[in-house]
Amino acid sequence: MEVTSEEPGYPIESALEGKSPGWRAGSSGTQIVRLFLDKPYQLKHISLVFEDVENARTQEFVLQWSSSRDGFFREIVRQQWNFSPSGSVREIENYVVELSEVLVLELMIVPDKSDVDARASIQSSRLAGDAKI
Repeated sequence: MEVTSEEPGYPIESALEGKSPGWRAGSSGTQIVRLFLDKPYQLKHISLVFEDVENARTQEFVLQWSSSRDGFFREIVRQQWNFSPSGSVREIENYVVELSEVLVLELMIVPDKSDVDARASIQSSRLAGDAKI
């Protein structure tokens, strides 16, 4: 697994395990989280939860996958969300997919499209599918 940066006390493992407080970047700006799988995986469902109760911002993320550790990435989804402390504080995304031979899953997060000093975070992330034999 690779992360661009990580704030102490907010490890990526807590987001992957669905534990509080989730993951948060140690610095502002675009962040990339890459998950390298041990063997090819058939992916059927992806769930992502983002939460920000403090900042008004427009976040964009791109989720993509590759069947090679150093190969070409294929985009699954590109999504924008407007966070607002007085209303929309949680983004929940659930995707049903049919992907096979997945070896790398990459999540790129642009925490604020208006270039404000914002840090990316993930409350939780879940994957479902079958490992290939």
